[in-house]
Amino acid sequence: MSGGGSVNGMNGADGVGGAYGAYGAYGTDRVGGADGVGGPQGPKGVLVVSGTGTEIGKTVTTAALAACAVRAGRSVAVLKAAQTGVGADEPGDAEEAARLAGPRVTVAELARYPEPLAPATAARRARLPYVGPADIAEAAAKLAAAHDLVLVEGAGGLLVRFDAAGGTVADAARALAAPVVVVAAAGLGTLNATALTAEALRARGLTCAGAVVGSLPAAPDLATRCNLAEWPEATGLPLSGAVPEGAGALPPARFQAAAAGWLAPELGGVWQLAGTDG
Repeated sequence: MSGGGSVNGMNGADGVGGAYGAYGAYGTDRVGGADGVGGPQGPKGVLVVSGTGTEIGKTVTTAALAACAVRAGRSVAVLKAAQTGVGADEPGDAEEAARLAGPRVTVAELARYPEPLAPATAARRARLPYVGPADIAEAAAKLAAAHDLVLVEGAGGLLVRFDAAGGTVADAARALAAPVVVVAAAGLGTLNATALTAEALRARGLTCAGAVVGSLPAAPDLATRCNLAEWPEATGLPLSGAVPEGAGALPPARFQAAAAGWLAPELGGVWQLAGTDG
């Protein structure tokens, strides 16, 4: 295992980790200060969590960001702009993020549509009101007045349509002047998808707070190892964390204790990229 060290128990009963798990060759042996809280830095205000696609770990990454902020003593709200494909009585992404991050996290959801489609399409088919960028920005601003950190989780990728006018979470981020965390896959093809997302951010004058791999396998294949080594040069975005595959299955207390090891200091953690493609 190149450049690594102890995995700090993440390959134990929790079933997460392995040779390249939370603190392996692509992580760090450190878990912050004496209490494991993480570094003194971390985001404040409004932070938009988007991604290069769907089912890549945005919700678990949002939960990790929230957990780190809570452990640093900040008040946190998670706002899901539009939840699709979930029944009225089922927990949505915001509830799942709060379950993992802890009961001190405020949860908000602007709209829920029954079909697992892009928000604009799901709203139209259900004949329900759209949620546009102005609605998202207004809700986030209200939450920000009462919380140190508001995490706005988008739906799918950065340019997924939310309303009939083609509004996106990127438009909401621009209205809020909020930085964006880009959650990406680990394997083959992710550098291209992340680079395209970076171009879209730059074209809209948006700031990227960092890119996070949303589900890093315990034993990365060759493509994943090369991706991690080439990430900043190939995508134009800093790699600011990697959440281990299966992290969402951890008991909440274990998740909260480990989250700082998955995110870089600028996102409130202590993670460092230490591996190579060797």
